Order: sequence, then C-alpha cells, then structure tokens
Amino acid sequence: MPNASETTTISTKPGCQSSCGDLEIPYPFGIGSNCSQNRYFDISCNTFFNPPKPYLLLIGPYENYTYEVVNISETQIYVKNSKAQLSMACYGKGLGIKTQNSAISMTFLDSPYTLSDANQVTSIGCDDLAMVQQASYLTNTSNGGGCASYCSRFQSPVGFGSCPGKGCCRTSISKGEYLEVELYDMRNYWGRRTKFFRCSFAFIGMVSDYNKFNFSLSHLNDPTTFLNNYNKEFMGMPLMLDWRILYDNRTKMQNFTDYACGKNSDCIDMDTIFGGYRCKCKKGYQGNPYLGCHDINECKISNQCASFASCTNTLGSYHCSCPDGYHGDGKKYGIGCIPLPVSHSKLAIGVGLGAGTGLLLLLPTCFWLYKFHKKRKDKKRKEKFFKRNGGLLLKQQISTDQGILEKTRLFTIKELEKATDNFNESRILGQGGQGTVYKGMLSEGKIVAIKKSKLVDENQVELFINEVVMLSQIIHRNVVKLLGCCLETEVPLLVYEFIFNGTLFDHIHDKTNEFPLSWNMRLKIAVEVAEALAYLHSATAFPIYHRDVKSTNILLDEKYVAKVSDFGTSRSIAVDHTHLTTLVKGTFGYLDPEYFQSSQFTEKSDVYSFGVVLVELLTGQRPISSAKTGEERSLATRFLLCMDGENLEQILEAQVLEHGKRQELIAVAKLAQRCLNLNGKKRPTMKEVAMELEIIKMSQTHSTTSETKYQGIELRKSKAILISDDDYIWTSTSENIIQSSDAYPLKIHTV
Repeated sequence: MPNASETTTISTKPGCQSSCGDLEIPYPFGIGSNCSQNRYFDISCNTFFNPPKPYLLLIGPYENYTYEVVNISETQIYVKNSKAQLSMACYGKGLGIKTQNSAISMTFLDSPYTLSDANQVTSIGCDDLAMVQQASYLTNTSNGGGCASYCSRFQSPVGFGSCPGKGCCRTSISKGEYLEVELYDMRNYWGRRTKFFRCSFAFIGMVSDYNKFNFSLSHLNDPTTFLNNYNKEFMGMPLMLDWRILYDNRTKMQNFTDYACGKNSDCIDMDTIFGGYRCKCKKGYQGNPYLGCHDINECKISNQCASFASCTNTLGSYHCSCPDGYHGDGKKYGIGCIPLPVSHSKLAIGVGLGAGTGLLLLLPTCFWLYKFHKKRKDKKRKEKFFKRNGGLLLKQQISTDQGILEKTRLFTIKELEKATDNFNESRILGQGGQGTVYKGMLSEGKIVAIKKSKLVDENQVELFINEVVMLSQIIHRNVVKLLGCCLETEVPLLVYEFIFNGTLFDHIHDKTNEFPLSWNMRLKIAVEVAEALAYLHSATAFPIYHRDVKSTNILLDEKYVAKVSDFGTSRSIAVDHTHLTTLVKGTFGYLDPEYFQSSQFTEKSDVYSFGVVLVELLTGQRPISSAKTGEERSLATRFLLCMDGENLEQILEAQVLEHGKRQELIAVAKLAQRCLNLNGKKRPTMKEVAMELEIIKMSQTHSTTSETKYQGIELRKSKAILISDDDYIWTSTSENIIQSSDAYPLKIHTV
C-alpha cells in the first residue's frame, strides 16, 4: 500500500512571497509577477507600513478601487472600508442647498468578485434618506431599497445618537455586481423648515454585534470632526466580497483540463446565477486545491482502528484489518475485532469456501438476467417515448408520402449518444428557453447540431409532428436545414446541419473579433436574412412565422453566408388567416410592441424584429442597453429618435460611417425606420424588404457632388484623401452629439 505523503501544505506558488505582514496570501491570490491565477487576484504588499499591509486592486469599467485586505477565506475576501464605501451629504444655511455631496458607487463587472449579502448599509443623520440601488448584469435584474435615519425632536448640542437606533438606521443588501448609495434630503417631506444638523453619512460593511456605538449629534455639524471621532467604528466594519474562479471561453468548449483546480481536487460550481466555480480537496486529501492536494495519513493523524486491528493507509482513505482468529470491521467505533471460538474457525473456513464457489456460479447468471431485464426495460421505455412524442403519426405521414422519408430521418438515441459522447457537457453549444444544443458527429463523419427540446405537451403532439415534417421540407440556402429527429427519449431531439462560424450577434458585438464585419458584408447578410424570412412568409405551402428573429438566431457559415435558425417558437398558419393569437413569446429588444399589447402575432411582427437586426448592423449596438434609463434603454427607440431628430450619423457605428456609401446607409436606415413603425399595417412585408435591400445592394450609384445634406446630416468628401468617391467624412450640423456604449447589456428573455 502507498504511504501517505508527509509534504508540508503549500499555499503559494513556488518562489512567491507567502505572506504580507500578519496575513497569509493563499493561491489563487499572489504577490508578485506570475504568482496569482490572473490579474484579479494580484495582491500588492506595501512595506511602507510596519507591519506591511496587503492591498487588492480592482480594475473596473469606469474607475479602479484599492482595498486593504483584512482576511482571505475559501470563498470570501474581507477588505477595510475606503472612501469608495462612504456617502456624505452636507448642507449650507440655505434651504436644502448641498455644499458637500458624495455617493457610494461600487462595480464588480467582469471580475470574480460580487458583493456579499452579509454586508449592510448604515445611515447616520437626522433627516436624510439613504437610497440603495443594485443591479446584476448576469441575471438581468435590478432592485432597490433604503432606510431613513430620523430624530424625533430637536436635540441639544450634547445629545447623543445610537447606532442602530436614534439618528441611525441599517438596511440589508442582496448579492450582486453593482451597488449605488446616495443620500436624499427628507426635511421637506417631514415638514421641517430647517435641518437639525448639517451632515448625514452612509457607509457599507459587514455588520456584527460589535458594530454598535453611540455618537454625539453635534458632531454631525462638521464632517471632519465626525469622521475623526468615529473612524474606528467606520473602519471596524470590513466589506465582505464573495470570490470564485470565472469560466473562460475554452473551459465551456473543451474538458476539465482547462479548470484551475489542481491534482486530487474537485471543481464545485458556486451557483447558477453568477456562475464560476471553486476548488476543494477530495475526501482524504488536504492542501491548497488550486496547487494540488496530497494524501492524509489517517493512520498517523487520527487512527480510527480498534486496538487489535492494524491500520493501512490508502490514497484518500485507510483500511482496518483484524488479525487471524478475529473477525469484524476492525474500526474503533464500529464492530471492532471479535475473537473466534476454536471450533468455529474450521467451520467458518468451510462455509467460506462453499459460499465462494456458489457465488462464482451465481454471479454470471445474475449478470445475464440483469442485462436481459435492462435491455427489455430500455426497449419498452423507448417505445413508450416514441409513441408519446408522435412517432406513430410521423411514420404514418412517411408511409403516405415517400418524399418525406428522403428529407426526414429518424435517428436512434444510440446514434445521437455516440455522436455527442453521451451528451457530454463539453459538447454544449448553447442553452435557451427552448432547450439545449449539442455539437455532434454522426458515424458517417457529418458534423451536426442536436437540440434537446423541453417537454412536449401531449395535446400538441400532432402539431409538433406536422411542424417537424414542414421544417424538414424547407429548402433554402439561408435557412438552417432540419435533418431529422429522435423520438425515443423523454424529450424530442432535433438534428440540424451544423454552422461553423457562430452567430451574427457575436460578430457584431465582439470587439475582440480579428475579422470585423465590413459594411458590404453586413448589407449582404441583411439581404440573405430578408430573403429567407420572405421565403418562409410567402413561398411555402403555408406561411411560416419565425416569432423570434434576432441576431443570436442568425448563424454564419465558413463563407459568412447567413442562415436563419431556431424555429422553436415558429408557427405555420393557414392562408385564410391573417394572424395567430398566442401567449406572448420572444426576446425583449426585438419584441413587436403591437404584438406585446394585443397577443396577436402577424407577419409584420417578424418585420419589426428584423428591423431591430437592421439597426444592430447599422449601429453595432445591442438591442437593450443597461447604461441607459427609461425608453432609451431600447436601441429601436434611440434609433427612431435619431431619425426623427435628423441625427442619424450620431448613432451609426464608426466603421459603418467610415466605409459605407451614404446613399446605401440612408436607404437602409429609412427602410429600418419603416420596419419599426409602431403601426404594423404601415410596415412593409418581408418580400418588399428583401426586394428593397437587393436593389440597395445592386446599386452602383456614386455621389457626384462634393457636399450633400440629407435630413440634417451633412456628408463631405475628405479633403485629405480624394482617391475614391466612396470615402466620406460625416459631420453633423447639430452640436448635440450622442455617444452610446452598450458594453454590458441586459439579456432578458421570456419563457
């Protein structure tokens, strides 16, 4: 048996500083170059202090924060309060005029840190409201709260407040990536003419029973006096941050070798909301799970074997064995070792030999019976699912129309399990409201995308099978082809052709893309998508409404040919009907407002969604912006406002503005404006949209004038470069230039 490793637990990478002052710095945190897992875990040790102090630098999207580190645990890091955690409001002698004002604003976007819900906001003052606003860009949620610190009557200069209590309140926060706390004057709401004291304060930190304190109300008249007198209480409330290791793009697409966990450790998902994971030593091992865990020698550290038993250490465990003449499990807190009577020893040997022989004969028989029973049970289960999912109905349709057989293939679950390595998580391409999509390779070598749908309503089986047959017969170069389905599982599996180059959404919004889409490519893609939707609306036996047109449902192949995909919410409709009344389904930012209000989906609802995609291609912005408020969160609304205000050039993407021909850009923008008309009847049909886009694409018209104005947009040829008629500098006659940034969108989906 292997001996237990007696290696001392290593908490830092070799050659790296293990501590700063009195605080040990465990990996994935580290001090110095290449000593941490990544830059988010870099710790700087400031030797100016005695003892030295460790600091954590968080680089945010808007500003950077530096925190003094107090403690580091397996999933939390405790930091001291800083100016970023203090909000202050001071007023002059005038009525409600602030002379000093600051707010707490903390952002942890794209970092492995989130604010812990163990923190609370403390507000001190007599007539201010501490308003708390929180948001999570991963969960697409926002919430708020707050508390008001109140003094019931005028206090004398020697009066005292207590926290929590008089002149002080506290409120909890939820776990999240963004927090803002601001103080608001409540004097007028409470009918007071003057403020009791000049200043109010709010700060955030982890509250415990030791954070109770009294303070002089008169100190609220001077911020410097208050902060100097109660700095100990303020600094005594450390801020708790939850930390985890973030998944990178490779981790989701490859295998467990890409995880940060070391040898003999397990990767544990933190939660399904904020994502990420942490590492933990396997049972029977100890050490730093990110650097590797070593075996614990239980026989030396905590021998759990009985006095007569011998202990043998094994990797991750141990074994107790009784000596000859004894029986039992040998464990101290189990049966232990019990001596056998002499006469019983020989009998035990005989019984053991007989039992062993019988067992050798019984095992093969039991194994064969088990395999036979399992195979029969699996067969009945597959037949049950096949029937429930409409397999008999599909076979009936195939028998009456042999053309369907050539276009619709019935796959077995065995084929698809082999193609996806038993639906391994590393094969997941994406997940959404309609199911999970896996990448697979069939036995003949064909790469496919396999969609594992959600449960099908048994009352809708006939409709489901009809749609499978219908979609399998769609033959269009710009529509992802449905190859077949598998009905032997609890949920149906749909098999599509695999498109290699990702989604249009990724190519538009991924700023790190080495090959950004040119304006000509964007126009070509718009034409192809419009032609596909026009085909579905008007060229099939029954019109097909997609019902979820968006850039994430438009795929690009290796030649950047657009393919419309994901017909999970599509519906066919008889030609004598004009609309379909359903529960509202779709994606915010693309959803037709008229459909949202009436629940009546028409072909013009797809036109609206396509209009949003056109605006995405023109502006490079996301359909929903978290950086905006109110109606301006919607890209469609901002675009229409720019068109109405004759400020088109201010919302167009710089690359499009630089390389696109003005006639094409104006024509496409006006077409998008028509598609986004709030009155569906005034929108063009997809056939008209496709024709107009094709005309724009084929047009070779060049501007013959050196300076042209169009609806307030002034387009000039560059005086510096006069090589091509296609090079223009766009300037605005308006002085109000709108700059928009959608770096962190809210991705809100309906179910």
